[in-house]
Amino acid sequence: MIADAELILNADGSIYHLNLLPEDLAHTIIFVGDPDRVPEVSKYFDRIEVKKGRREFITHTGCLRDKRISVISTGIGTDNIDIVLNEIDALVNVDFATRSLKTHLTSLDIIRIGTSGSIQGDIKMGTILASEFAIGFDALMQYYVKSYSEEESAIQSAIQQHFLGLTFTPYVGRASSRLLHQIASDLPKGMTMTAPGFYGPQGRAVRSMNVFPDLIQKANSFRMGERSITNLEMETAGIYALANMFGHHALSINAILASRVNDAFAANPQQIVDQAIRYVLDRV
Repeated sequence: MIADAELILNADGSIYHLNLLPEDLAHTIIFVGDPDRVPEVSKYFDRIEVKKGRREFITHTGCLRDKRISVISTGIGTDNIDIVLNEIDALVNVDFATRSLKTHLTSLDIIRIGTSGSIQGDIKMGTILASEFAIGFDALMQYYVKSYSEEESAIQSAIQQHFLGLTFTPYVGRASSRLLHQIASDLPKGMTMTAPGFYGPQGRAVRSMNVFPDLIQKANSFRMGERSITNLEMETAGIYALANMFGHHALSINAILASRVNDAFAANPQQIVDQAIRYVLDRV
């Protein structure tokens, strides 16, 4: 039995942060960071059945072409991903009445549609890019026991050798092969770097002095065979690592709005994000 303090439920039986009941959640879920982006996704649904939220966590569940889909805003960062992944897993795999794991576990499909900056000069702004792998430069997975594939471990070792002086161990997660084939077969694919912040952790210096002032240049120069680090954002590695740990399928689709090597930002960010949304919804 799972203790009350381990899995917190609200007075109406909904899960603590997401404010959802098990029946509110579809088994295909789209993650967006910005709460204001939730209706930008759900406006394409044929109908909306559920609108709920608390704080930055807004959920719309509805149907598109007879397929039930939930879109959830996670807010920014892998600390929020920790909350959302654990709570959606509990919604489908814990019996709230008995507070025990269900005998038959459910595997969810999770697709992130997010914004990102490229760190390779040949990736143009406006590109829609799928993350094949993601490297976490945050501390989230220091708190979990998770097995890693040989390929993930090899990438992790190569990253540690390339980024000398790190005081933490980066972690690596892989996208779902099935979702890569289903949704991203005709998209460019890359290796995504997930940072725990927007300024210093992504190599920005407005009024700060950074420990890694050459972070972007260092990331740009990483090579492992034909693979390079393609883009930088703040959630994908946490989504992949936790989804893999729980047995869910995850894929991150990145709308490239900035070029960090060219110091440029897209003039039409909303159009690029909408293109990514419509691309995913056509294929789920």
